Amino acid sequence: MAEVLLEVNHLRTEFKKRKGKVTAIDDVSFHIDKGEIVGLVGESGCGKSVTSLSIMRLLRDTPGEITNGTVLLGGKNLLELSDKEMHAFQGKQMAMIFQEPMTSLNPVMRVKEQIVEAIRLHLDMDQAQALKHTEKMLTQVGIPDVQQVMNSYPHQLSGGMSQRVMIAMAMSCYPELLIADEPTTALDVTIQAQILDLMRELNQKNGMSILLITHDLGVVAEMCSRVIVMYAGRIVEQADVETLFAHPRNPYTQGLLASLPRLGQHVDMLPSIPGTVPDLANMPAGCKFAPRCKYAMDICTKEEPKLVDMEKPGCKCRCWLVEQQMKEEGKA
Repeated sequence: MAEVLLEVNHLRTEFKKRKGKVTAIDDVSFHIDKGEIVGLVGESGCGKSVTSLSIMRLLRDTPGEITNGTVLLGGKNLLELSDKEMHAFQGKQMAMIFQEPMTSLNPVMRVKEQIVEAIRLHLDMDQAQALKHTEKMLTQVGIPDVQQVMNSYPHQLSGGMSQRVMIAMAMSCYPELLIADEPTTALDVTIQAQILDLMRELNQKNGMSILLITHDLGVVAEMCSRVIVMYAGRIVEQADVETLFAHPRNPYTQGLLASLPRLGQHVDMLPSIPGTVPDLANMPAGCKFAPRCKYAMDICTKEEPKLVDMEKPGCKCRCWLVEQQMKEEGKA
């Protein structure tokens, strides 16, 4: 039996607006085992990044607040920690690769100063050892002229180079949990492969657990053991990679997988999901995907389905059609 590292239970995060509050993520529950890589997928605006920021407790400078739930890391509820206690967790026990590196790096500190500071805070190293470790981590993320980059300020780096610096910093203290929010978006294909190989190596050698947030289902298939699919702030399907790719149950998951390009397929022939993710301030009644779903029934527009267990252990789905099919098969 695998040991659970991260356990998120009934998490809800709301954002204050001029006309009240909107719910960005609602009743989100999942877990990540020690040494496991889990993928979190969905369209832009579905709640993936808000979920990661909520787990890391990095909503302070936003209008967002966690209004329900627990986030347990190693059995300790992070939502009950003081800011000082949480700061000690960030970097060593858990770290995050942000989608926008330029907003996460300190503009008035050189690259080496920022990484060394994190290393010395969490690892038993003196200044010389920390500098050597910084050089090693920057080399591992594919930075060619390491010394020049170490002595640069963030504004002197390109977007791709800044992203690699952020990745090196996040992984430099070998955290138990790495949350990677679109870690390879700004990088070319060669560097993408290098970063993913490094993440996989740290996972295998150090037992580092990873929550990989991405649009790239190909990366999910290659890297992850389980997948969580989100839509409109809710989890709509969870399954192991093999099951999800072979037998997706939720119509939204089916649409995501159908939109993957196939070898020899013309770009004009790629299917897409009609419509867009609903506005948080104007959510439809019932199933949030119903307005875009070709299988929508009358009940779908009136009542929201629950996330129910599927036949295979660990697999869950939120869909009235799936519930109906299971009842007909006598499995519900």
